[in-house]
Parts: sequence; structure tokens; C-alpha cells
Amino acid sequence: MKVVIAGGSGHVGAVLIRHFRAIGWEVVVLSRHLFVADGVRSVIWDGKTSGDWAPEIDGADVIINLAGRSVNCRYSVANLNDMMSSRVDSVRVLGEVIGQADHPPMLWLQASTATIYAHRYDAPNDEFTGIIGGHEPGAPYTWNVSIDIAKAWEAELDVAQTPNTRKVAMRSAMTMSPDSGSVFFVFASLARKFLGGRLGDGEQYVSWIHEQDFTRAIQFIIDHEEIAGAVNICSPNPLPQADFSRILRESLKVPFGLPAPAFLVEFGTRMMKTESELVLKSRRVVPSVLLQNGFEFDFPKWEKAAASLAAQLK
Repeated sequence: MKVVIAGGSGHVGAVLIRHFRAIGWEVVVLSRHLFVADGVRSVIWDGKTSGDWAPEIDGADVIINLAGRSVNCRYSVANLNDMMSSRVDSVRVLGEVIGQADHPPMLWLQASTATIYAHRYDAPNDEFTGIIGGHEPGAPYTWNVSIDIAKAWEAELDVAQTPNTRKVAMRSAMTMSPDSGSVFFVFASLARKFLGGRLGDGEQYVSWIHEQDFTRAIQFIIDHEEIAGAVNICSPNPLPQADFSRILRESLKVPFGLPAPAFLVEFGTRMMKTESELVLKSRRVVPSVLLQNGFEFDFPKWEKAAASLAAQLK
């Protein structure tokens, strides 16, 4: 079996590469820059035009598109434009190449995000009854633009003419792994500096998934041909940020974490050249499609997941 991972040089790509190499699949990574990893073949692409990479798609079994400018940045106009174009352009060109292939992939797994849902506390968002966000009263401009980008991302997937290829939009939460530079690594590093306390009011929900369940969910979708459309890839148990950070500290044996009101979060994220949305928006997301199709999580609750990840940190 052959999988092509577009934009596979980042953290989530590394998690997937480990999984597919472990089960003996051929792995090809499409990257804008030279990418080197054991047992992986890398092909250069620009993420917007067809080129020498296109033949890799013809005959592949699965294409996974993770391409897109990182959201871990300041939401300047230039960065937001890059976030939009890098996502939409990559989906458009992949759709064109898949549609023209003599032997197109059986499955196209397209990255999306749990951020597409509305900021809310009252009830969880699933694929059937969840509220898609966008321009809620009082929402910051950058939060709205972030949702607009997610909507455009999925819309481009919807219009792609690939009649012989099943399409899945992966509305993924934060994938937690102990790898250096990963989201969990950053959270753990801050916690060890006693900066892992309550952020804002601490009531905003955090959606997450352990890397082991992430790769298992991807394989589950590959193996279950009846699954198509939007799929939430996250733990079934999101939890308030105050509880999330407390459990993380307990797993790291850190005695306390300094709380930060919203204005300090704004200042701190600005100093770190990132955005407060990533930690202040309430992402209360649950994976109904996976659960209804029989998927069972190895790490359904944060206590077990945090302990597992903390034990693997170097």
C-alpha cells in the first residue's frame, strides 16, 4: 500500500509517518523544501501547481493533505492571507490531479480543524448537530477570519471533482505527542516553568487527541469505506482549560501553575509571536462519526493520556 502525505514535514506528518512505516506502507512526502526521514521518499512541490510530483498520486492508495501555513503565528493580514491561500490552493491542485489520474487514490484525507465550530460552553459540537462558527456577536475579528479560512478549506474539498475517490475532511483537535516542538511539548515546557495555570477564566473547553488514537482513527477511516464527509478527530472527553492544565501539572509533578487573566494571555502570546485564540477559544468537540462506527479510544480521558505522554518526554 502507498500513502502520499502532502505537507508531511511537520509534527502531525511525523506522527503519521511513524504509523505507516510501522505497518509496512510505502510513504511519499510532498514538501516545499527538501525533507529527509528514514524510509520515506520526498518529492518537492509548491502546493499550488501541478509538476513532477503529480505522477505520485496516480496509483497511490491514500492521499493525506496536511499542507497549510502554521496557525502558530500572529494573525496579521499577511499571515492570514498565507494561511488561506496555502490551504485552498493545495486542495484545488490536488483535486485537479486526482481527478485526472488513471488510477486515483481510493481515499483523500484532507486536513481541516475543530476551530470551524462555534466558540461555546453550553453543549458539545459534533458532526451532526454542531454549530459552525463565524461572526458571532463579540467575537474578535481574527477568530472570525480563522473560521472563514476553515470554511473555505472544506468548501474547496467539496467542489473537487474526484468521483472515484472517497473524501474525508479531518476536523482534528490538537494532536498530543511527546515529540520536541509538539503542542504537548510546548504545554509541558510552560508548565515546568510554573506557567501552566488557568488561562482567562479557565472555563473554555480544550479538545485534544493522543497521537496513538489519532493514527488509529486515521487507519480506522481508511479501513471503513462507509465513512465520508466531515469527521471530528478528537477525544470524546474535552474538558475545561483549568482542569486540562491541572491534570497536565499533576502528570508532570509540577506543584502549581500561575494563572493568567485574558489580558496577560494576550500579552504573552504576542511576546511568543502566536495568537490568544489558540488557548482562549472554547473548542468543545466530540467525535460522533467515529463512535457511531464503532471506534474505541485507547486514551479517552485526559488523565490517562497526559500520564502516558509525560512518561515519554525527554
